[in-house]
Amino acid sequence: MMNRKSAPKITEAVNFTLNLKPYETLVLDNGVKVYAINEGPQDIIQIEIVFSAGNWFENKNGIAGATNFMLKNGTTQKTALQINEAFEYYGTFCSRHCYNETATLSLHTLTKYLHHLLPVMQELISDSVFPENELELFKQNSLQKLTVNLRNAEFVAGRLIDSYVYGENHPYGIYTRPDTLEQLTVEELKLFYNQYYLNGEAVLFVSGNLPEKIFELLNNNFGKLSLKPATFHYPAKVATPSIVKKYRIENDKTSVQGAIRLAQPFPNRHHPDFKKVMLLNCLFGGFFGSRLMSNIREDKGFTYGIYSYIQNHLQQSAWLISTEAGKDVCEATISEVYKEMKALTQKHVGKDELLLVKNYMMGTILGDLNGPFQIMGRWKNIILNQLDETYFYDSVKAIKETTAEELMELSKKYLSPEQFYELVVY
Repeated sequence: MMNRKSAPKITEAVNFTLNLKPYETLVLDNGVKVYAINEGPQDIIQIEIVFSAGNWFENKNGIAGATNFMLKNGTTQKTALQINEAFEYYGTFCSRHCYNETATLSLHTLTKYLHHLLPVMQELISDSVFPENELELFKQNSLQKLTVNLRNAEFVAGRLIDSYVYGENHPYGIYTRPDTLEQLTVEELKLFYNQYYLNGEAVLFVSGNLPEKIFELLNNNFGKLSLKPATFHYPAKVATPSIVKKYRIENDKTSVQGAIRLAQPFPNRHHPDFKKVMLLNCLFGGFFGSRLMSNIREDKGFTYGIYSYIQNHLQQSAWLISTEAGKDVCEATISEVYKEMKALTQKHVGKDELLLVKNYMMGTILGDLNGPFQIMGRWKNIILNQLDETYFYDSVKAIKETTAEELMELSKKYLSPEQFYELVVY
């Protein structure tokens, strides 16, 4: 029996042994692969179909996003209203999202309703018609949203910094303009849909409390479609970074604060430095107790929050620092960021600080493994990046074993102010 008069022994998170629950794999009749995690006491399930249909594949800006959004806006059998009612009747949530290389169609539902809803998902993939009036409504709403967002310094800064790092015509750097939205046509969306959804490449991720006949259900609804197995092959696109490194842009004369973005190109997850750099980034600006937060928020009071992070791109990435600060202290904020970079290159990280960061990162991973959806999220990231389970365990090992000396060497290699693009949008 538990002795409640004695406090339990405290174990540092860095000493935990973390295991990633393995997935099961199924292959549908058309060759499309299904990754499945059967876990959890709740009668719920998540199904995510990932298509190779991101803006990486479009030949005109905005087509991939518009096509993905309008999957739910009409089939030959149902109007947009009837499609939404088909999901809402069962209290379920069907969403779609478009990213750089991939686009998704996802379903969250009680397991017992799955057989009612998979045919509707199948209908969206195989029978969408993209009604003209729905496209006009999409363009009208998107233009209105874009007009409002363009007044926001944070939104403008986020678009511009990506275009500086990757180039305005690269899929990671291109951004939607009003004229590109206005020029979208139903014919263009149907062509993209036909190539990348109806006859496209796909992979399924299924997690939760899976029914006994999950394979039969998935195969009956998706195994007969013209889908092909995902190859994860993406045509090469060369980044064309801007030559100019420093930008100051006035977006709103009445603004009282500026959106600050610092960024430099960085390799993807396959690079040997990536795992240890994740630790360095966490220490530098990756959590609330980071160097940037302690100095620029807690000590100087220039901002409510400042973070650094590595973009989660598949091909190549970027190391970014992001914050908003008062207009009169934007330059001082940037100066303090560079001071923290320099400090990491000149003095070893202390033992206690390094242990704190390692415990934080291990605790974060531990939290991410709590539940089938979270476990599948980890696996999906690994699979879409064409890695295997050793990446997970090597990442944990990097957190546990990286030394202060290694962090200093990585700081000298990557945290050089001259390498960073510098942008302030007022």
